[in-house]
Amino acid sequence: MVSLPVAIVWPCQLSVDAYVRSGREIELPRPECPSCSAPMGWWSGYWRHVRAGGRCWRLFVRRVRCRACGVSHAFLPAFLLGGRLDTVESVGSVIVEVADGSGVRPAARRVDVPYTTARGWWRRFRERADRLGAAFAALAVELGGSTVRPERPMEGWALAAMAAAWQAAAGLPGWAALGPWRFVSAVSGG
Repeated sequence: MVSLPVAIVWPCQLSVDAYVRSGREIELPRPECPSCSAPMGWWSGYWRHVRAGGRCWRLFVRRVRCRACGVSHAFLPAFLLGGRLDTVESVGSVIVEVADGSGVRPAARRVDVPYTTARGWWRRFRERADRLGAAFAALAVELGGSTVRPERPMEGWALAAMAAAWQAAAGLPGWAALGPWRFVSAVSGG
């Protein structure tokens, strides 16, 4: 059976600027394989772009490879999302604004992204809101947080569940410094 490479999202507390300045010399924690728990080794990487604060940055994403099962993974910092140019904070702020009743166009202007990009984020979130809500509501309870019951609209419930899980996790060592959107990215796999 051939496994496709996937991303491992690590809870990076660095700013985008600090990460970019580190270049290929970025110091990262060495992960264990998500499939077999064996230690993973560094295995090259690739350059990609990220947009933050109206500016586009080029950064290096390290790859890791499991020596035991041979699977390779991209090792993404939590501010990145797989297949997205913009940071998770930009995406999250647009989703919150639109869920709170703002239009997509004004929300897109506030984070300096094209309207069509923001519309795509909202549509993708809306399509997955029920599953995201269920997953984060369960995580909130697992972490000892408050129970979030399903409600309509599902988008609001998903955001409430994410907030409850974040509040529960913020009391655990290391998580509070990430902020809510990097937490969401880290636990959801980007």
